[in-house]
Amino acid sequence: MDVLLSAPILFFGLGAVIALLGARTPFPDGVAKGLAAYLLVAIGLKGGVALTTVHAASVLPLLLTAALASLLMPVLAFLILRRAAGLDAVNAASIAAHYGSVSLVTFVTATKLLESQGITFGGHMVAALAIMEAPAIITGLLLAGATGAMATVGVGAGAGGGGGTVSVLLGGGAGGKGVSFGAAVREALLNNSVLLLVGALVIGFIIGKPGYTALGGLFVAPWDGVLSLFLLEMGCLAASRLREAMALNARLIAFGIGMPLLGAAIGGALAWGLGLGVGDAALFVTLCASASYIAVPAAMSHALPTANPGLSLPLSLGITFPFNILVGIPLYLGLTRALLG
Repeated sequence: MDVLLSAPILFFGLGAVIALLGARTPFPDGVAKGLAAYLLVAIGLKGGVALTTVHAASVLPLLLTAALASLLMPVLAFLILRRAAGLDAVNAASIAAHYGSVSLVTFVTATKLLESQGITFGGHMVAALAIMEAPAIITGLLLAGATGAMATVGVGAGAGGGGGTVSVLLGGGAGGKGVSFGAAVREALLNNSVLLLVGALVIGFIIGKPGYTALGGLFVAPWDGVLSLFLLEMGCLAASRLREAMALNARLIAFGIGMPLLGAAIGGALAWGLGLGVGDAALFVTLCASASYIAVPAAMSHALPTANPGLSLPLSLGITFPFNILVGIPLYLGLTRALLG
């Protein structure tokens, strides 16, 4: 209950109410993009500073496991979407990539919960977050290619209808030119959000704690306020997608809730095998349970222009994201505590 009554979650609820009443938040265009960039830099700096006290060899198994999980999770999602949900190969590959990648805001909200309960976690978890962004995109493209769904045509017609709404938070990529598989992979690896997070992580590692302390007035003190404002905007955006999500068939809606739970179970088993502490394990489980609604939509709109963002975005943003924020994160922490005893 404390989680649901925290300021960031209450602001998320306020944004949802605003959208459901048919209004929108009074933020000027571009503010949400700036808030997202701030969060990426702030969490990257914090994680980089924490990495200065960690031996690389001790976190390498976790980082390799994180990359492997992101690479393979879309395969499971793809099979479920094809066989249980009856979805065509193009859209199944696109949606599967969303559910192998990760959500920054879901991760940040989970760190807020851990901090409120005095549970420590390592800065290397930010590195795991960064690593898990791109591999799922590559797998999604491979799945699409294996089924003949990979496109090398213009992205003008198929990329509309929703992809730009969210990708505008951190910028998109190429315009209306044709793309090859290699170009799409480069788009995944050189995505703006990935570069900003990794760059901030490296800077944090270089400047260390003294340099980070000097930036405390900008990147530490305002953290809760900026997160609350960003979740206000995300609550509004998620609620607007909820209307579209309710038009999805029951099997897809069930996937939007069931896949995070399945991902959490897989993440819990991997965390147990890695011998992670409660804080690190809870964050890893959360990462495995989250779904991307920024980086992947931008990449998929370039590589799979025939995929329907009216399916993937309502699922990841309208169903899975609010489920994780309001229900999933406390559930994953409870699962982690039970698993690790």
